[in-house]
Amino acid sequence: MTGEVAVLGVGMHPWGKWGRGFVEYGVTAARTALADAGIDWRDVGSIVGADTVRGGYPGHVAGATFAKALGWQGARVASVYAACASGAQALDTARAQILAGVADVVLVVGADAAPKGFFRPAGGDRPDDPDWLRFRVLGATNPTYFGLYARRRMALHGDTLEDFAQVKVKNAALGSLNPHARYRKKVTAEEVAGSAVVADPLRLLDICATSDGGAAVVLSSMDFARRHGPADPVRIRAVSTVTPTYPNTMLDLPDIATDSAVAVQPADDTFRASIARAAYEEAGIGPEDLSLAEVYDLSTALELQWYEDLGLCGEGEAAKLLREGATSLGGRIPVNVSGGLASFGEAVPAQAIAQVCELTWQLRGSAGDRQVAGARLGITANQGLFGHGSSVVAVR
Repeated sequence: MTGEVAVLGVGMHPWGKWGRGFVEYGVTAARTALADAGIDWRDVGSIVGADTVRGGYPGHVAGATFAKALGWQGARVASVYAACASGAQALDTARAQILAGVADVVLVVGADAAPKGFFRPAGGDRPDDPDWLRFRVLGATNPTYFGLYARRRMALHGDTLEDFAQVKVKNAALGSLNPHARYRKKVTAEEVAGSAVVADPLRLLDICATSDGGAAVVLSSMDFARRHGPADPVRIRAVSTVTPTYPNTMLDLPDIATDSAVAVQPADDTFRASIARAAYEEAGIGPEDLSLAEVYDLSTALELQWYEDLGLCGEGEAAKLLREGATSLGGRIPVNVSGGLASFGEAVPAQAIAQVCELTWQLRGSAGDRQVAGARLGITANQGLFGHGSSVVAVR
């Protein structure tokens, strides 16, 4: 186990399509988090930005961009890009700085102004870029992969379209209670089934949107928190940023082939399962200790897969867990009580940070109508392209 760091403050800019620049969203989230922490910007020793990528370039090098927008004050700065795992890697960088004694207080910020529609590669020819290849050679957009994952679950485990629809129904109901969510309207299974087919078997309401939004977290050393913060702060106990293990025999974004297992036996766990396992081992806990989980529901079928990858149930038992109500608010292990990406959409550099914001509100007992009773320990699960794992364990 490593040392813990305190979460002094969290803040978000509501998700939506606002038509403004990502810097504005990040600054709003940062100022909200600083106010929540009771910390002046000038007291921040370091700022870590989760990068936004535009036209193949990190968004103005996000850490320094946010530092400038907040007002130069000499803080250390770092910028991180790990696709959808950028926020978790930014949190890990901040935690490392604190535990190394480099800074007492670190501000972590991520924000995006996403393009309309599904993500696509920047222009130009890049035959050495696997993301470019899977778009341009295969025509495999993100929804194509989501549809393949869904078909796999249907073939292996007997999941149904009705199971997928119930994930959306659950998350939309919870998102309707979240003032930061983009979509705040309940939906029915019939509405999911009646929405347009995007990548068979998935409908439009099975797949998350692309959104604008921002999120920020203020972390500190435990000594600083004891001197200046709450007596019993939420604490980050583990951050997992593992990579896959060779041979990788499960097709995953943006890969277009798996590794051969002729010479080397595959690991016991899949890549996604290894992300959670590393977090559990570092935190000294198991899935049975969790109060709640925030997972990366790019599609309804992928949320079900995370149930198994987190060890909330056995392989092939995710739909049963859902049907029993175990992952609903009031169930044994509520999942995505924020409403998930189903209610927010993707704002890539911000979403892993937003998951930690939700855990913080839940563990503080300040989540309002979506509060998980007696929440004491939560986990996030996320994944970035090119083998970026992402999981954070928070406790109180």
